[in-house]
Amino acid sequence: MADLMKKAIRQTFMEMLEEVPLNKITVKELTNKCGINRNSFYYHYQDIPQLIEEIVKTECDEAIKRYPTLDSLEECINLATEFSIARRREVLHIYNSVNRDIFERYLWEMCDYGITQYINSLLKDKDIDEGDKVILIRYHKCECFGIIIDWLDSGMQENIMESYKRILEIKKDQLYLSIERLEKSAE
Repeated sequence: MADLMKKAIRQTFMEMLEEVPLNKITVKELTNKCGINRNSFYYHYQDIPQLIEEIVKTECDEAIKRYPTLDSLEECINLATEFSIARRREVLHIYNSVNRDIFERYLWEMCDYGITQYINSLLKDKDIDEGDKVILIRYHKCECFGIIIDWLDSGMQENIMESYKRILEIKKDQLYLSIERLEKSAE
């Protein structure tokens, strides 16, 4: 029963967030629209930021489950942007609110997961210094995160996948050349 109540609260909140900015949503309006009393909301959530965190964390966890392995940098961007593309208005309302940090934290987590999985798969049979591996992952994770943040800052105006594919065309083979250089330096 508690799970059904939480699901109803989350669903109603997302419906409201599609229509109005986050700062216009109150617990009172949310509970009225959901058909529950305020105590029911507060039984499950301390406040709206905690509700946002649960929604974003759930989406992050589900995205990671859908990508147990990653075969390309494009898949890393896709993993990290799926929810944003599917829920554009809601994500922009969260991103452009005082609760932006909640969204950014989980976006960082998805970028970290995706890039780490992908680069580890590329390096599994390579003799590369662990410190160099960490640097390579950090660089590409920051690049992935930065590209997505820039896209969000622009209001998601462009097709991020097309833009990212173009970036990869321009940087063609850079990651593989970096790995080759690291292998040679380890000899």
